[in-house]
Amino acid sequence: MKTGLLPRLGRDMRRNWPLYLLAVPMILFYLIFCYGPIYGQIIAFKDFSPGLGIMGSPWVGLKHFEAFFQSRTCWALIRNTFMINLYALAFGLPAPIIFALLLNELRNPLFKRTVQTVSYMPYFISLVVVCGMILEFTRQDGVVNDLIALFGGRRTSFMLDPGWFRPIYTITDIWQGLGWGSIIYIAAITNIDQGLYEAATIDGAGRWRKMWHITLPGIRETIAIVYIMKVGQMMSLGFEKIILLYNGMTYETADVISSYVYRMGLMQMNFSYSSAVGLLNSVINLVLLVIANKVSKRLFEVGMW
Repeated sequence: MKTGLLPRLGRDMRRNWPLYLLAVPMILFYLIFCYGPIYGQIIAFKDFSPGLGIMGSPWVGLKHFEAFFQSRTCWALIRNTFMINLYALAFGLPAPIIFALLLNELRNPLFKRTVQTVSYMPYFISLVVVCGMILEFTRQDGVVNDLIALFGGRRTSFMLDPGWFRPIYTITDIWQGLGWGSIIYIAAITNIDQGLYEAATIDGAGRWRKMWHITLPGIRETIAIVYIMKVGQMMSLGFEKIILLYNGMTYETADVISSYVYRMGLMQMNFSYSSAVGLLNSVINLVLLVIANKVSKRLFEVGMW
C-alpha cells in the first residue's frame, strides 16, 4: 500500500539519522551563505541607503539596469567576460581530459603517481603568488623575454599589451588547474569495466583504439556534466585574478563584469547599481545553463535534470 512522502521521509530519517546529521553543516552553509543573501538582491531595484536599510530605501524599478545598458562600458564588459570564458571553454575544458587520458596510458605506477603529484601542486599555490610570478616572468626584463631575446626575438611588455592579456590569463589558468581538474576524469576512468579493455586486447585493438572506443565513451557523462557547468558559468569570472593582473593599459580586454562590480560596489559604494549588474549576470548564466543542458541531452543524452 502506498504511503505519503512525509511519513516515508520521517521513517528514513529515524533509520538513518547519523547520515542526516552529517548533512546538517552542509545544509546550513547553503542556507546561510547561498540562499540567505538572495534577500539582499532587492537593492538592485532600489536606491539603497545604509541609513534607511533595505526595506526603507525607495524603489526605482529597472533604473539601474537601464543605466548599465546605456553606459559606455556595458558591451565591452560583456564581450571581455564572454571571450575569456570562451578561451577557458575551448582550451581549458579539453586540457584536463587529455591529461587524464595520457596518465591512464602510463604503465609505471611510481612515475604515474609522481606526475600526478607534481601536476596538483600549482593548484595549491596562493593566487597572489601566482599573479606575482606572472607579472615577474612576463616583464620586459623577465625570464620569458630573456628566452625570446636568446632566440633573436624582440622584448615585449606582455602585461601592458591588451592583446596578450587573454592568452596569458588562459594559459596560466590551465597550468594552475590542469592536475586538479583531471581528478574527476581519472576517477571516471577507474570505474570503467576492465573487462572491456581485455576483450579489446584479444580482438587486437591497440592503445589508440581502446582510448577512442572505450575510455572516451566511458567518461562521456562526466565530460557532459562538466561542459554544462562550464557553459553555465560563461558570464562568471572571479575578480581576484583580474584585478591582480590588469592595469589601465589593458582595460579594453581585461576589464570584466566581476571586476566592474567590485569597483562600483566596494570602491565607489554604489551598492544598488553593482547589485543590479551582478543580478543581470546571474540571470544570463541561468539562461546559458538551461541551453547547455538541452544541447547536452540532445548530443550526449546526458543532462543535469
